[in-house]
Amino acid sequence: MDEWQDAQGRDELVETFASFPARFAAVAVVAADLPVPPGEWGPFEVGRHLVAVELVIWHVRFDEVATRDDPQWDWTEPGPSPALETASLDTILAMFAQVRGRTVATIRAFDDAGWDRSGTHATYGILDVAALVRLAIDHDEEHLRGIARPA
Repeated sequence: MDEWQDAQGRDELVETFASFPARFAAVAVVAADLPVPPGEWGPFEVGRHLVAVELVIWHVRFDEVATRDDPQWDWTEPGPSPALETASLDTILAMFAQVRGRTVATIRAFDDAGWDRSGTHATYGILDVAALVRLAIDHDEEHLRGIARPA
């Protein structure tokens, strides 16, 4: 069994992943009024990036691992979603919660055999569903720390 699953269990892992949009929103709303250092992303850009990552990476990878044997993935790091360039922070946060909700539904639909399915990432190697969720959580936390900096 996976190390994270031993420590938290599958349900807790999924709940950590599922609860992130609300945690991000709480920090983003406060950070929206803070100056953004040159070269950094503020909550608008990070939120738009999280939407893009959800659509381009997590939706695709979880769908592929569910439907294909050993899908192969390259490193992909989309920028902020251009479709949300002029959107309000509330709209961005709502969109992120919506697209993350779809990802969570896909993950929750995996049975035990589904959790054992995997794909191969060009950088990370073989990743099962739990490992993909952990990568997503790590990515989320990295961006949350980036906007939660002191003024």
